[in-house]
Amino acid sequence: MPLESGLLEILACPACHAPLKEQEAELICTDSSCGLAYPVRDGIPVLLVDEARRPA
Repeated sequence: MPLESGLLEILACPACHAPLKEQEAELICTDSSCGLAYPVRDGIPVLLVDEARRPA
């Protein structure tokens, strides 16, 4: 389920504060040195560093 259009504009990576981009069921940090992927569960972004997936 896509996030509301204005919501993505105000969200940022909790680890490095870079903007996020939506990709399937995750929000991906746009900073290449960080790159954490945060899950979106039931349309709600889980912006916890402990829940984030590290880049491959």
